[in-house]
Amino acid sequence: MKRKVKAKRKTSEVEVFVELGLDGKGNYSIETGIPFFDHMLSQFAKHGYFDLVIKAKGDIEVDYHHTVEDVGLTLGEAFLEALGDKKGIARFGEAFVPFDETLVFAAVDLSGRPYFIYRVSIPKGKIGSFDVELAEEFFKSLSNALRCNLHIELKYGENLHHIVEAMFKAVGRALDKASRIDPRSEEIPSTKGML
Repeated sequence: MKRKVKAKRKTSEVEVFVELGLDGKGNYSIETGIPFFDHMLSQFAKHGYFDLVIKAKGDIEVDYHHTVEDVGLTLGEAFLEALGDKKGIARFGEAFVPFDETLVFAAVDLSGRPYFIYRVSIPKGKIGSFDVELAEEFFKSLSNALRCNLHIELKYGENLHHIVEAMFKAVGRALDKASRIDPRSEEIPSTKGML
């Protein structure tokens, strides 16, 4: 089963191209025009073992919001397409990721029902020129487009860079577990017979 796809999104504000391989080695090429966001997406790919290409051109001179949101939507659509009929996938995945003083937990259910819980209480601030609240917008967009349950919880932490990076790593690892093929089954992992 080949689980590699390309996805595009074009609006009057942003143009995004994504190439995603679920069964990859963590290779990546990320160019969004937002250096810290590129770094976070690289962490997501590396620690989720996804082969990932993202190229985005947006109105970042106005604000980063549109680009971050549209990358999340396009990446979510790519994941959804790459999962196909979801036969044989593990469906659920979770990960605890420590980063120095920080500990983040992420859990995902590839249920076909979008629901997003974000229990991350941090002060508004910037990491470089990146507004930390944009991390929440990215994950919300990803969850909606992928149609998955996504829960992210900050257990503790102080450094904003560490917190955001631990979130991207944790979600990458959780999605890796959930999207893996379970050799014990070739069925859709639901008593309903669909996800």
